[in-house]
Amino acid sequence: MTTLTIAYLTIRETQRRRILWIALALGLLFLFVFCLGFHYVYLDFERTWVGNEEAQLLASLLLAAGLYATNFIAIVISVVTSVTAVSAEVETHTVETLLTKPIRRWELILGKWLGFAVMLLVYIVLLTGSILLFVYLRADYTVSNLLPGMMLMVMQGLLLLSLTIAGGTRLSSLANGVLAFMLYGVAFVGGWVEQIGAIVRNETAVDIGIVASLIMPSEILWKKALTLFQPAFTSSPMMAGPFTVASQPSDAMLVYAVLYMAGMVGFALWSFTRRDL
Repeated sequence: MTTLTIAYLTIRETQRRRILWIALALGLLFLFVFCLGFHYVYLDFERTWVGNEEAQLLASLLLAAGLYATNFIAIVISVVTSVTAVSAEVETHTVETLLTKPIRRWELILGKWLGFAVMLLVYIVLLTGSILLFVYLRADYTVSNLLPGMMLMVMQGLLLLSLTIAGGTRLSSLANGVLAFMLYGVAFVGGWVEQIGAIVRNETAVDIGIVASLIMPSEILWKKALTLFQPAFTSSPMMAGPFTVASQPSDAMLVYAVLYMAGMVGFALWSFTRRDL
C-alpha cells in the first residue's frame, strides 16, 4: 500500500511541476506535425496514380519514420522526468523528511519507479497508437504484431527509466542525466554499426554492435519492435533504407534486456537502502 501511495504521489508531483503537461503538449505537437506531413506526402502520391504496392511502400517508410521519432521522444521523456526523482530529493534533504515517517527506503524507490512506469506506459501506448490509427485511416495500412511491438517500445522506455532511477541513488542529477544519454548513445551507434556490418557481412562490425548491446540493450528492443511491426519492410535494405534490420535481435538478447532492467531496479533498491544520507 505504501508503494502504491508513493507511486500516486509521484504522478501528482509531475503534474504539479508541469512536467506531465509539457510532455503531453509536445506529444500532441509531434502528432499534429506527423499527421499533417503524412497526409500531404501521401496525397501527392495519390495524385500521381501510383499503384497500391508503391503507396503501401510509402506508408511503410513514413510510418517507420514516425515510430522512430516516437521512440526517441519516449526515451527523452523517460530520462528527463525521472533524472531528478531521487538525486534532487537527496541534495535538498527532502528525502530525510519522508524517511522519518514509517516508510522503508526500498518502498520509496519502488514507488517512484512504479509511478513513472505507469505514466510512461500510458504515454507511449497513446502516442504510438494514435500514429498507427491515423496511418490506418488515411492509407489503409496496418502493422503486424501490434501489442508485442508496443510492449517492446514500452520496455525500452522502462529500461532507461530503471537506469536513471538506479543512477539517481548514487549520482547527482546532472551526472545521472549525462550517464543515461551517453549509454543510450553507445547503444544507438552500436546498433547502426551492427546493422551495417550485417549488410556488408563484416563480422567485426557485428560483434562491436553486440558488445554495445550488452553494455546497454535499448537499441535491440527498438529494432525488434520495428521488425514485429513491419517484418517484410524492414528485411529489405532497398525498401527500408535507414530502417533496415539486417541483424535480427535474438530471443536471448531480449531476455538479457529484461534481466538488465530488473537488475537496474534491484540495484536501485539495494543502493538507496545502503546509502548514507
